[in-house]
Parts: sequence; structure tokens; C-alpha cells
Amino acid sequence: MAAEVVSSSNGHVCCNKGPGYASPLEAMAGPRESLIYVTCIYTGTGRGKPDYLATVDVDPNSPTYSKVISRLPVPYLGDELHHSGWNACSSCHGEPSADRRYLILPSLVSGNVYVVDTQKDPKAPSLHKVVEAADILEKTGLAYPHTSHCLASGDIMISCLGDKDGHAKGSGFLLLDSEFNVKGRWEKPGHSPLFGYDFWYQPRHNTMISSSWGAPAAFTKGFNLQHVSDGLYGRHLHVYSWPNGELKQTLDLGDTGLLPLETRFLHDPSKDTGFVGCALTSNMVRFFKTPDGSWSHELAISVKPLKVRNWILPEMPGLITDFLISLDDRFLYFVNWLHGDVRQYNIEDVKNPVLTGHVWVGGLIQKGSPIVVEKEDGDTWQADVPEIQGKRLRGGPQMIQLSLDGKRLYVTNSLFSTWDRQFYPEILEKGSHMLQIDVDSEQGGLKVNPNFFVDFAAEPDGPSLAHEMRYPGGDCTSDIWI
Repeated sequence: MAAEVVSSSNGHVCCNKGPGYASPLEAMAGPRESLIYVTCIYTGTGRGKPDYLATVDVDPNSPTYSKVISRLPVPYLGDELHHSGWNACSSCHGEPSADRRYLILPSLVSGNVYVVDTQKDPKAPSLHKVVEAADILEKTGLAYPHTSHCLASGDIMISCLGDKDGHAKGSGFLLLDSEFNVKGRWEKPGHSPLFGYDFWYQPRHNTMISSSWGAPAAFTKGFNLQHVSDGLYGRHLHVYSWPNGELKQTLDLGDTGLLPLETRFLHDPSKDTGFVGCALTSNMVRFFKTPDGSWSHELAISVKPLKVRNWILPEMPGLITDFLISLDDRFLYFVNWLHGDVRQYNIEDVKNPVLTGHVWVGGLIQKGSPIVVEKEDGDTWQADVPEIQGKRLRGGPQMIQLSLDGKRLYVTNSLFSTWDRQFYPEILEKGSHMLQIDVDSEQGGLKVNPNFFVDFAAEPDGPSLAHEMRYPGGDCTSDIWI
């Protein structure tokens, strides 16, 4: 039987047996990205405008390179668009009827889930459907949706961080069917996590692992260190049987693993190891399967807090808020949102990561800031942060996305509007920006691209906050191989 020939959203014609790629290494050889979708937020800025999905031109040969070329506002106010996922990815590669067409946009605050059609016009996506928060709440009791992943079954699974009152005990996993109707909860009754946040599944090991931010009633009001002591933030990984939804094990990361956020397995589906970034303690923790089939964890990378003057605390954590792994599983990248740096580590030996690239692109301790680092000898220090196209870099690096070939790293700088207001009020006033960092994917190394700068200060409805990024053809933080 002849293979089905289709035209993909990046304009290339290919033989396709379903969306995505047969393997991570095949994905690395995929076409260069030309568009990137960015969730942009007005919620919490006081501007009274709906959040929107921006389309940014990332084709260096295009006359609109490094510019927002379309904006899709959502129909309601107060959503706080945050993370996003696809209706189908490489986990459905062997299914000819599956199609990576719809981008799923959960709203972290309102609970609405928007389904966006990116296929009719990839440069100007359109709204396909709204899954109303009230419908989700009525059928599942879930609220505060965060991470969305497609499943090989065609369903879509979304982690939800609490109940309608913002209590973490109400967290769990929402299932939508392929038509985006609410099916129910994924986890078995009585198997909800202590706190919800991110998740990643590795089917060959019959395992899903989820992480834990905190109770929405706490984090939506801004960060309060007392709330950590009060038990309103997480420090656990939850190990589930896949696809059965049974909570098999809870890993307590202890004082080294406070606020574990983004969770990634290695892309090679045969591997039984992955990492989680623990924000408050600024540690990368590696989790892995033990010989007896249970799961364990160890500290992989630690970012020391800096002794500072003129800040709210005498020491400043790096605050690791996002990380990712290159598709060949050679490099791990993460950001320190408060310090302001982006790091690259070689993880070919997963037990011994090696720092291979480091660049400063913002942060609270950059030159010109009132906050200074106090060195051991009593001298003070500040980071030398480059200007790009004459613009001083605002905020700190927050979300990152890597090109399929591993040579370009895109960076935005908004975390969550309430936390932005608390730590970087300037970006609420002046808006986010988006950068691109050139990557040496052979020997290691990072260098800011001076020709790329998307300034969300100049948006038609006023400065906005830019968060997560997705390519039309998928990427290393949305695609899972089975």
C-alpha cells in the first residue's frame, strides 16, 4: 500500500505515517523552524485585555524575521495562558489518521482550555473550541490546568493543580477525548498526587512521573517563604503506573528538592532516567529506576545561592524555572530566573553532568541593578549582561525552547504574572522580550544572537508577558516517543 502523502504545516511535502517523527534522532534531522507560537499574557497586568497566542517569524530569510506576525486573542479575560501542548505528537507517529493540528492552551487561573487550529493558516491560527472551566469542574472537580500532553490513544491529558478553591488536595489529571470533550480523570480514585504540576510518561517502562509546585491558593497570591514552611508547596515526585493511573510510589526530595517543576525523561524511550528542576533550592535532580524496579533519585547539579545586598533576603537562589534536554540526550539546558543566566551541561554521562555553556541574559544582579553580589573577600560583583539591538534586557530568562537540530535556543522571560509583579515589576510595565541563543551542539557553548530580538513592549494593546513557545512541527518539550 502506498504511503499517504501529505503537506505538513512547515510547507514540506513528505510521506507520513502519522504526526511527528519515528525517533528523536530522526526529529533532529527535521526541517528548520520558521514559525514559533508564544503564549502572551495580559492577565495581572491591569490592561484589561484578553491573553493571546502570538505567532513569531523565526525564518532569518524572511522580511518579518524576529517579528510578531499574528495574534489570536482568546474570548475571555483573566485566563493566564501558560503552557501548551498538541492534540497529537510523535507518540501517535504510527497512526495515519492522527494529525498534529490543534494546539491546546490551558488557562492556569480561569481553568478554561482553548483548542487552536494551526493548520488552516499556520501563520495565523484560529480558535477551534473552548472547553469551559465550569464543564471541567462539574465533571471532574479539577481546576488550575497546567501541562498538556497528547496520548497515543488520541486522548489529551492535562495536569490540574487544585480544586475550585485552590486546595492542592484536589489536584489530578484531566482527560479530554480526541474531539476535546471532557472524559473524566486519568488517575484511579484515591490516587491523586499531593500537589500537581508537570508530568512526563515513558511507556516502555510503564511509568509516568509528575512533579509538585504548590497549592494554587498560595502561588496565585505571590511567593511567600512562610507558605513553604506551612506545607503549601511541594517537594515530591509521584510515580504512576502507565497507562493505568495507579500511584505506585512517592519520592520525597527533601530539603534539596523544594518546588520541583519541569519534569523530563530522556528522549530515548528505552531509557529509565530523567531530571526535574527544583526551583527554590535551585537543584537539578535525576530520577532513575533501580534494579528492583522501584524508582530513586539523586542530586545531579546544584546552583549555589548568592550572598547579596539590597534584596529582600541575604541570599538569592538561582530559581531554576525551566529546563529541557536536546533530542539526542547529549545536552541539558536550564535557566536561573532570578540570577539571570542560561546554562548548558553535557549529560552523556548522566551521573556526572559537565558545564559546557553559560550566558547572562538578564536577572536581578546585572550591572545597573541596586542589588549586588558580595564575594567571599568582601568585594562586590554584578553580571555583565549584553544589550541587544540597543535594548537593556529586562527580567530574567524563564521559558526556553530548543530547535530540533539543537543549534538555536529561544528564551522568554515571564514566569507567572503575580510572581513577575513581585520580582520583576519592570516587565509588567515594559513587557517581555524573546531572545535567541546560538548553541555549539558539538563541543558545547552558548552565544546570544544579536540579530534576533522580539520586543513585546511594542504590542498593539500594550506591553504583554511572553511565556511558553511551540513550533508547528513539534519540539523536544512536547514530543514523547513510545
